Amino acid sequence: MKTQHSPTQSTLSAPLTDEVKAALAITQRGCDELLIEAEFIQKLARSAATGIPLRIKLGLDPTAPDIHLGHTVVLNKMRQLQDLGHTVIFLIGDFTSLIGDPSGRNVTRPPLTREQIEANAKTYFEQASLVLDRAKTEIRFNSEWSMALGADGMIKLASRYTLARMLERDDFTQRFQGNTPISIHELLYPLMQGYDSVALKADLELGGTDQKFNLLVGRELQKQYGQDPQCILTMPLLEGLDGVEKMSKSKGNYIGIQEKPADMFGKLMSLSDDLMWRYYELLSFRSLAEIEGFQGEASAGRNPRDFKVLLAQEIVTRFHSATAAERALEEFNHRARGGVPDDIPALTLNGAPLAIGALLKQAGLAPSTTEAMRNIEQGGVRIDGAVVSDKALKVEAGTYVVQVGKRRFARVTVLA
Repeated sequence: MKTQHSPTQSTLSAPLTDEVKAALAITQRGCDELLIEAEFIQKLARSAATGIPLRIKLGLDPTAPDIHLGHTVVLNKMRQLQDLGHTVIFLIGDFTSLIGDPSGRNVTRPPLTREQIEANAKTYFEQASLVLDRAKTEIRFNSEWSMALGADGMIKLASRYTLARMLERDDFTQRFQGNTPISIHELLYPLMQGYDSVALKADLELGGTDQKFNLLVGRELQKQYGQDPQCILTMPLLEGLDGVEKMSKSKGNYIGIQEKPADMFGKLMSLSDDLMWRYYELLSFRSLAEIEGFQGEASAGRNPRDFKVLLAQEIVTRFHSATAAERALEEFNHRARGGVPDDIPALTLNGAPLAIGALLKQAGLAPSTTEAMRNIEQGGVRIDGAVVSDKALKVEAGTYVVQVGKRRFARVTVLA
């Protein structure tokens, strides 16, 4: 965690109380960077002294309909700050989605249509409410002030930032040096996100580490509009189930927060032992001392699986219920003993004898016949408990329990 050096008590105009110190510790837990720490301490101290809550902003563009655990890293932090009594603003970027965030992109992001944005936005806050306190959350859409700017307002806003500063951004620099096109509209995105902070008079803005440039633009624009500049809190990007790429639906390495309890539990149990501790750090609400104790027990020889179960139960309980978490554990153990879950999809396919690759694809157990063949090569396909090794297998008419991997099952009836 990288932070600026804390000021001494004498540099503060408001008292640095134990309450402020505790709030700072909660804010910094698990974060990557807090800028500028000295300013944020002063904001906390002033808030505590006056009773006026800080305005804390998180903006998300509704680029997909589902929120996954990676999104909840920053949402969890918002909830912690909300529980401290501050005003949290959940900003839905319905205007900025029309532009497309260039962060971390080596090509231009295709803009979404208004219809796609509206459909995705409907589900965003409903899912975010599983983490945030709905009654205490201010929900805003940035089209509210962005549309009102008009052409003249957009030109005036663009005049407040230079192209040279914009090209200091890593992804723009790499694309410029690599002769990869940068569309003019992409340069507008950081300005529009920054203007959101002006419109909302934000004291603190949260985002992933890939958002740092955009957050700094907001800070600069606030200065130019005569506001106290916001502080910035960046949170690490959560690795997906592969432990390599950041969690992303497009990469297929994600855990959706509305997935079935058994699927969520099973995916969490599939984490590597090392990656499990990363998930504890960024997702668990347990104290750091308790997590360190778990790590000590694992180092002393206790089976890491025990702690993976605790993590999976905590996450499933958060998004479903304690009862659902217990049932998911029972089902997981049942599967581990070679059993078949009670609730599996049943479907009927025609064309017996049916090629195994076509069966797996049509049953929704593999996205393609190529992937189906790969699963067979890896020994991950079973029919009625028996491993399938013959990629040329033709399945005769009948009803079968078909399994791919540890978690995908279907009861398939094949008709002639």
